[in-house]
Amino acid sequence: MWTKSEKREPLWLRNEKILIVDCGSTRIVLVSETGQIFECNYREKAEVAHPRLLSSLSDRKIIQIACGNHHSLALSRDGQLFTWGQNTNGQLGLGKGGPVNHPPASEVSVGIPLALIAAGGDHSFAVSLSGAVFGWGRNHAGQLGLGNTTDRFRPTLVKSLQLKKTVFISCGDEHTAILTKDGLVYTFGAGSFGQLGHNSTRNEVRPRLVAELWGEKVSQVACGSHHTVAYISSTNKIYSFGCGEQGQLGTGQNINQEVPVPLTLSAADENTLTVDKIVAGGNQTFVLISQIEELEPSVDMFPSSTGKRISSINDNLLDKWISECESEWKNINKEITKIFSSPSCLNGSFLEQSNDKHFKTTTETAGVDLSLVRLAFEKLAKNTKVLMQVESVVLNKLLPSLSGAPAGVEALRIYLIIPELFRVLKTQQSIKEVASSLAEAILRLQPSSIQILESLWSKLPIVFFRLVVTIYHFVSSRYLHRARKGSPANVDKLQNSLHVLQILYKVNSNAGNRIQENKFYIAEIGLCFQSIQQMHSLNLKLLKKQESLMILLPSLTAYPCIFDFAAKCFALKFDYLITLITAAQTHPFGENNLLVNRRNLLHDTLQYLRDNSYNHFCPLKVTFEDENGVDHGGLSQEFFSVITRELHTLEPGVFKLFEDSRLVWFIPKEHKNSDMFFLIGVLCGMALYNHCVADFHFPLALFKKLLKEKPTLEDLKELSPLEARSLQAVLDEEEDSVDSLYLDFTVQGHELVLNGKDILVTKYNRIQYVEAYVDFVFNKSVKKQFDGFMKGFVKGCPSKMWDIFLPVELMAVLNGNTKYEWEELEKNAKYKGYKPTDKNIRNFWKLFHELDEEQKKQFLAFLTASDRVPVGGMASLSITIVNREREDPDKYYPVANTCYWLLCLPNYSSVDILKEKFLHAITFYEGFGDY
Repeated sequence: MWTKSEKREPLWLRNEKILIVDCGSTRIVLVSETGQIFECNYREKAEVAHPRLLSSLSDRKIIQIACGNHHSLALSRDGQLFTWGQNTNGQLGLGKGGPVNHPPASEVSVGIPLALIAAGGDHSFAVSLSGAVFGWGRNHAGQLGLGNTTDRFRPTLVKSLQLKKTVFISCGDEHTAILTKDGLVYTFGAGSFGQLGHNSTRNEVRPRLVAELWGEKVSQVACGSHHTVAYISSTNKIYSFGCGEQGQLGTGQNINQEVPVPLTLSAADENTLTVDKIVAGGNQTFVLISQIEELEPSVDMFPSSTGKRISSINDNLLDKWISECESEWKNINKEITKIFSSPSCLNGSFLEQSNDKHFKTTTETAGVDLSLVRLAFEKLAKNTKVLMQVESVVLNKLLPSLSGAPAGVEALRIYLIIPELFRVLKTQQSIKEVASSLAEAILRLQPSSIQILESLWSKLPIVFFRLVVTIYHFVSSRYLHRARKGSPANVDKLQNSLHVLQILYKVNSNAGNRIQENKFYIAEIGLCFQSIQQMHSLNLKLLKKQESLMILLPSLTAYPCIFDFAAKCFALKFDYLITLITAAQTHPFGENNLLVNRRNLLHDTLQYLRDNSYNHFCPLKVTFEDENGVDHGGLSQEFFSVITRELHTLEPGVFKLFEDSRLVWFIPKEHKNSDMFFLIGVLCGMALYNHCVADFHFPLALFKKLLKEKPTLEDLKELSPLEARSLQAVLDEEEDSVDSLYLDFTVQGHELVLNGKDILVTKYNRIQYVEAYVDFVFNKSVKKQFDGFMKGFVKGCPSKMWDIFLPVELMAVLNGNTKYEWEELEKNAKYKGYKPTDKNIRNFWKLFHELDEEQKKQFLAFLTASDRVPVGGMASLSITIVNREREDPDKYYPVANTCYWLLCLPNYSSVDILKEKFLHAITFYEGFGDY
């Protein structure tokens, strides 16, 4: 090899056989047979260039190099991309603000399994194994193909080339040409010499197909400084276009060509020789030819990359690793470390090769065959020593090195591959450590990358998705178990694991619950809350013993997917307890005592709330004027049972009653009292905060809005079935009949969209019409009313724990339910002074079960102050029947002001007398006093 000097001087590399050479304006880069890389810099009149070893890459086996004018790229066997040289336009890909000149080679973090690299004048490219094209550097003429002329300082995906199956790329000074597997050529960038082949000298900022080569399956393409050459193997023809001023086009003329021109190989007989390779230099073109073989050689997927591929996992390599050959262990260990520490190598393994599926990699398709991944790890597990080394490398090298900003979808395959390792790990500790490290890597990802990963997860076959869910459910459970038992818990690892589980839950929900929701519930959560609840509610000394657990539990509500309904209710009560303790410390003399007259209950209540002198953190204590009783829950419950009925008698009204559903919604006009909706919100929040059942007759849509979910047509079907059926009919109407309905984008004189009265509903916009209609009913028309209600609700319920519920769950907590399982009431009853077999008890339950449904609900109201069943169903109602020995039982028969959870039942020998007294009590009660 010689340098460019006045006389030819050889470049001497002792004991090194050179395999790859490339050069730019000021340097020559060489790669030896051992993968060592050498560089020699020269000026115009340098006499002898002395190659020097690039020490920063001495421990890397280099398989590809590319040189621009003043910068260089190198790809190593383990998939790492290195750059060095001038960085004036970001051509090194190291980010904006990087050094103008960067002599030592630096790694460009991409994580993509690269197949090819290329360098132009001041720009660079890389092509992935799945055909994705990334460009960076100077872009003043559009040579990056990104649709603009803005320079890029990091590898940037050329989106317009997605799914084009790019297999080769070549760069000129200011233009670029790419070749697809189907033999198509796209060019972009500077076109002033016609080098783009589009019959013009215009620049192109996006890849454009070279039409003159359409129909010809191009097999090679090469760019000089300002010209382009293409070769078609099927016809053995070469085409050139662009600058020809120095004869570099081979046409015999020194003129430019704006379209591809076929060349004639005059140096040899075209019938006996074939072209091996075309090479375009600055202003030169070379064609390497050889004798035609009888059997046509196979064409490599990536031209000119044979033997220059990054390492990947295959069956032969796995068989070698598990062969139990101790003498080869040192080399095997190195190979395992090299591949499993490289995200690029793993991301380039296990590709879906059939029908070029991996070329279809998108944000919804990973291009990886997870069945091959599973088989590979199962094979690895046959050799414990190999498996342990794989685990160690993944845990200590691979996962900590993963970038939070991967360059593209292919870099995210690693997050689908590693979970398959969990299936073969030998110990729970190993699973926990690897899962925790993987969770940290996932949570380091930028939001846009996490969004792509979520999309990939949603498309996974269920068996692979379920594995990820199962692993993070298991790991989270173990960390929580340690915390509940008082063992030191790694809170960061627990919360990372739960965070990933919550992301998986969101993916599952958006995909239509492919996995049942209860698979995300963690039983340890309920046990943790129970362990707190079993203590005396305000005994600070006892609570102190569980201080670490009490600190941890509130933070877990950031991951509601792990709470079943019962655990959420525990959490609500727990937060109520903590709120009370905090309020007692900050407002030690606060009260929330409400005195009301039954005849003016609504007026008295609204006036009390307007005075704003109460402490909304304290429990509500209700007293009815001229009635005896102490509120231990019963009076508050009765208060909410009564006031929810009276609210609908307000004049002017605040709610519209829908007759076909018996549900209410806000009236879309302002009330004469501007604070009315705020006060009703306070009442609703107070009911929830004080654990009272209060059926305001709201639809599910209200609870969706409280939890910031968007109501849909299904919610309108619940609130106004007749109205919703009309809208559904519009959606179900035959396409050609929609126009004849003569509907426009208005409702009740209100425009649903801008200029809605002038927009007719058609078969093309009817979905938009229905969505706008629903949005108007639930949002736009009542925005001010709901905003006031929401503000009041938050004040009335200072606990924020309610937002962990699903809308249907929050509705159940506040409204109660009407599922009456009366047998459960008897089953859970307790007794004082009686035994279940006593005659009086048997008579009581015999009488109770003979009552009709309405009488039983009256008894429930007599017992709990509400005829609706609270959270937990009838099983949660545990009444205590007490024997009160009296000389005159008639004086003490059950009357209205006797019971809340406690039934005082005097002994009556006759079931008929018991029935008379009992029915009298439950029919004519007026108030409740709690003993």
